[in-house]
Amino acid sequence: MADVKNGLYSIQIQMINGDRRGHATGVIVLLNGNILGGDTNFYYSGSYTFKDGKWRGELITRQHAEAIGVRLLFGGREVTCGFTGVYSDDAAEVNGTALVGKTSVSFAAKLALKSALLANQQSSERECKKA
Repeated sequence: MADVKNGLYSIQIQMINGDRRGHATGVIVLLNGNILGGDTNFYYSGSYTFKDGKWRGELITRQHAEAIGVRLLFGGREVTCGFTGVYSDDAAEVNGTALVGKTSVSFAAKLALKSALLANQQSSERECKKA
């Protein structure tokens, strides 16, 4: 099975907390076991591991902008999330749990590769930084 591809992914997230539901769309960069990304109101950072088509990870979500007139499920909190899922050549799916205060919120997300980061692009970037 191939590795999780380094690259820029779109992400669609569905959250369920009892009868409350939420959703978000954004972008995530997966790069050598690190996660960086965000959406309109939140940014995410974390890490992941993978093997044989399965992956798992954790991330922290922090709010960076207010949502005027909207009550956000994670609003104003630093939220720790853990996930497990499957990946293919250009997509991934995860299910996980976010700890929001003392409440656990289930979520599911779908990622779609939009732009791969190739090994030669990464080494070229390192060379530019040295110059």
